[in-house]
Amino acid sequence: MRLSHDPLRISASFDDPNLVSRAGLVPVLALAERAGLHALTRRHVQITAKTGVSPEVKVACLVAGMAAGADSIDDMDLLRHGAMPDLFGGVRAPSTLGSFLRSFTWGNVRQLEAVSRELLAELARRTPLLPGAEILAFLDVDAMQRRVYGHQKQGAAFGHTKISGKTVLVRGLNTLAATVSTPQAAPVIAGTRLRGGSANTARGAASFTAEAIGTARAAGCAGTIVTRADSGLYCAAFTGACRRAGAHFSVTARMDPAVKAAIASIPGGAWTPIRYPRAIWDDQLRAWVSDAEAAEISYTAFASKKGQAMTARLIVRRVRDLNPEAAEGMGELFPVWRYHPVFTDSPFTMLQAGEQHRDHAVVEQVFADWTDGPMAHLPSGSFAANAAWLTLAAISGNLIRATGCLASPSHARARGATIRRDLIDVAARTARRGRGHLALPLPEYWHREAEWLSLFEAACGPPRAQAA
Repeated sequence: MRLSHDPLRISASFDDPNLVSRAGLVPVLALAERAGLHALTRRHVQITAKTGVSPEVKVACLVAGMAAGADSIDDMDLLRHGAMPDLFGGVRAPSTLGSFLRSFTWGNVRQLEAVSRELLAELARRTPLLPGAEILAFLDVDAMQRRVYGHQKQGAAFGHTKISGKTVLVRGLNTLAATVSTPQAAPVIAGTRLRGGSANTARGAASFTAEAIGTARAAGCAGTIVTRADSGLYCAAFTGACRRAGAHFSVTARMDPAVKAAIASIPGGAWTPIRYPRAIWDDQLRAWVSDAEAAEISYTAFASKKGQAMTARLIVRRVRDLNPEAAEGMGELFPVWRYHPVFTDSPFTMLQAGEQHRDHAVVEQVFADWTDGPMAHLPSGSFAANAAWLTLAAISGNLIRATGCLASPSHARARGATIRRDLIDVAARTARRGRGHLALPLPEYWHREAEWLSLFEAACGPPRAQAA
C-alpha cells in the first residue's frame, strides 16, 4: 500500500479559526439541555465560595470536556480550540474549572449526585436507554480502587485491587458504583460514591444501594430488580437494604465454615450438569472451562448476628479441579471440586439465577470506560473535588450512552471510546449564512453519516436544508 499523493498535504492547520474538531458535542449538549442539566444544576447545586458562581455553566463545560475525552483539568482546554467557542457559548478556561471543583464541599457533592440521579431518569424517559426495564432490570454494585500519586491527595491509602488476576495493595482512592442494565441494554450509572483508599467494600454500601434502587425505579425499572454483588458485599446490611427497597439480591457468598457445611450437606444426586454455550476462563485453573455442575439448598445466613438472620437460597456451582500432573501419569484417586456459592432470593430458576449472577461482570465495562476516559486520573488534591469529578464522570457516561442509543442499535451497546470516535470526534468547519446563521459543513462521503444524522435529528430536530 502506498500514498496516492506525493507529497501528502494537510488542508487545515491546527490554528484554523473555523475548525471544529469535535462537532459531535452539538447533539450531546443539546440532549443534556433538553434533559434539564442546566436547570437541575441551578436548582440543586448551591456553592457559597466565590469561585462557585454559575455552576450550571461550569458543570456543562466539565461534562462536555469529559464526553470529548478529557481526563484531567488541563485537558478541558480542548473546548477552546479553533471555532469551538463560537459554536458553544460559556466555555470556561481550565484554571476556572479547576477553582470551581476545589470550591466543592461534601454537601455540594451530594447535591451534584442528586443532579446525576434526576438527569438519568429524564434521559431514560427521552431515549431508549433501558429497553425492557419495566419487566426486568439488574442493579450491579461494585468497588474499584484507583491508583493516585503525590503526597497531597486527601483520603489516599492502600487498598486491595486486582491486576492481571492477582490481588495487590495499591495506594489510591476507592470508588463505589452502581449500574443499571437490562438483558437488552448496556449498563448506565445509577450512583457513585468516592471513599478513602483503605475503605472496606461494604462500608456505606447499604444506604448507597437503597439510593441506587430508588434511582433505578425513577428511571423506569418498574418490574423485577435483581441487585448483584460479589463477596465484598456479603453482609446482612446489604441484603437487608435490598429487601427493604423491594428488590431481590444475588451476592457471592464467602466460603466460611457455615457455607462449607451447607455445601457438604447437598446430596450427591442433587447436582445438575450444565454446559456453557461459551467457555469461561478460569483464573485458578488457567484454562477454559465449559462444564460444571449446579445445585441449590435453603440456607440461613448471618445467624450469628442477633436479629439479622436471613433465609434464602444458596445456589452452588462446582467445577472439576483438574490435576496438572495428569499428563505425567499422576492420576486422581477421587474427584476434587471447587465451589462457587451464591446467596440469593431471586425468583428465577436455579440455572437462570446462576447465569444471571455471572453476568455481574458487566459492571467492569463501566469501569473500563472510566479508566479509558475521565477516571484515568483523579485530578485534584482535594477529596471533595475528586468526588465531584467522579459524579461528573457518571453524568458524562450516561450522556454518551444515551447518545449511542439515539444513533444506532450497534452504538447503543458500544464502548464509550467507540462512541467518542464515531460520533463525537467529528471534524467540521463553521460558515456564516445570512445574518448570524451558523452552518456546520461536515465531511463528505463519511461512513458514519447516517448514524450521526439520526443522532442529530433526535437530539436537535431535523437539520435545515442548505439553499442551492
